[in-house]
Amino acid sequence: MDAESLSCLLSGDYGRVKEALVKFNKQNSQVFNFMHFTSTGQWVVIWNKLFEYLADPAMPHRVDCLMAIKVLARDKTYLNETVSGEQLDGLLQLAGIGTPEGCETPASEEVQVEALKCLSNMIFQSTKCQEMCLTNASTEGIIRRVKMYKEAPYGYDIKYFDMKLLFLLTAINCDIRAKVRDQLHGLVYLVETLDLFMSQAAIFKEFSDKDLDLINEVLKVLFNLTVRSTDNLVPEEEEATQFHRLVTVLHDLFFYRTLNRDKIVLLHSNIVNLLTSVPVSCYVELVSSLHSKLDSASTPGSDGLDPSTVVPFEANNVYVLHVLVEFLRKNFQKAEKKSDQYELLSPILTVLIKAVRADGVHRRYVRSIILPPLRDVRDRPEVGKELRNHLCSLLTSPCTQIADLSAELLFVLCKENVGRMIKYTGYGNAAGLFANRGLLGGRTGNGGEQYSSDSEDSDTEEYKQIQHAINPVIGCYEPPKPNPLEGMSEEQKEYEAMELVKLMDKLQRQGLIQPCKIGEDGKPHAVDHIMELQEEIPEQQRDHKRKT
Repeated sequence: MDAESLSCLLSGDYGRVKEALVKFNKQNSQVFNFMHFTSTGQWVVIWNKLFEYLADPAMPHRVDCLMAIKVLARDKTYLNETVSGEQLDGLLQLAGIGTPEGCETPASEEVQVEALKCLSNMIFQSTKCQEMCLTNASTEGIIRRVKMYKEAPYGYDIKYFDMKLLFLLTAINCDIRAKVRDQLHGLVYLVETLDLFMSQAAIFKEFSDKDLDLINEVLKVLFNLTVRSTDNLVPEEEEATQFHRLVTVLHDLFFYRTLNRDKIVLLHSNIVNLLTSVPVSCYVELVSSLHSKLDSASTPGSDGLDPSTVVPFEANNVYVLHVLVEFLRKNFQKAEKKSDQYELLSPILTVLIKAVRADGVHRRYVRSIILPPLRDVRDRPEVGKELRNHLCSLLTSPCTQIADLSAELLFVLCKENVGRMIKYTGYGNAAGLFANRGLLGGRTGNGGEQYSSDSEDSDTEEYKQIQHAINPVIGCYEPPKPNPLEGMSEEQKEYEAMELVKLMDKLQRQGLIQPCKIGEDGKPHAVDHIMELQEEIPEQQRDHKRKT
């Protein structure tokens, strides 16, 4: 900053200060590195002077002053050592979320919004500010205002930046997250806030862009508050009630429309992320009876349901499950690069696994879409554009997390039945899952006991016609091939077998392969010598006779 502008800014003459602030904000609106200020010491001088102006009740240019602080807070070089508790508390008061006694005469909405923006930048950039927010009035102030959204006519910008700041606070500090969730009952009030925003658009069940922006911010905060939850933790009764209420609201959100397709995709993405941290027991709320009052109340039209939001299945409306399955389909189309697969597919696969474990209706519907009766089995299961093909292709993905999620979803859809899994995926694709669960060698796990005994299998005529020629290892039809041993004498066969043993032994000694046999636990165990595999041959022959 040139000497004249700096002199005007520091002069204390509010007329000249206004001129200097307008010029400063215009010149630096897109600047994020203030080395030209920090290297000369101007940054600290300007920063402290701006807060001195804000502390003066007679200061007429608070918005311009706050805009300058917001810009300076993009540079964290001297932020930790310069910012003070008094400065942060002053911003909280201007934002309307300070101590209750200091917020009796709130500033204008424009001032409150700019103060919230300043706080967001400072908390994002400064660990000192983050630590101070553990003990100051920031989180209590936001939750206090959230509780008043129904009564007080707060503008869109205040509510939007309230949520932005709350998301930031709960994302960067686990202690603040726990405080908002457990002490301030943030989960309850934020679900009520979602309900409020939805009720305001209830007449036509259509969201504006601003509605969706607000709701998406609330969903992101809720994700921060619920992310600790896992399937291994059984929620307490009060917490379980809150989760059931949350999923009911999320269910209703799927029935709202918008003209902006990108916004609704983002909404569904945030709902999916949030559902990943919801207990399985609460997933029953995603499906409702076709005759329930809930559906009649959550869709437009005096005669009941909007036909575009009805997907009937076993006397239930499974529209939400339909949306989730289509979300998976669309994300497969987006995840062309292997590097994108985990981020795009992991949340929705997790949600679908929880959904199909939650209830038999969920599982049967999702199975009817992902694993319909087989017809054309001339191609390998991993080849094609259907959901089954995409999921089977992930079973051998180098990203083990994605491979495990895909395997688990398919296995649950198959009622954790080894034979059915092989039928739909091929033994080669499913071998990793079987090895991890001790199901190699045709062993059966205990997971299938939780499912009903009805088969749900109805092979098509196309499948039955070539079933005898399906190779279970590759999972598809394989044309008959000539027997390579045909015409050989027993001596020649024995010679070729020994040559194969020698070759495998050589590869083992070179460390290129590690032969294994199936242990009592159904998992592969390394052998010291290739000839140990011969011990399993009689047992395999007996198994084959029993099966045939």
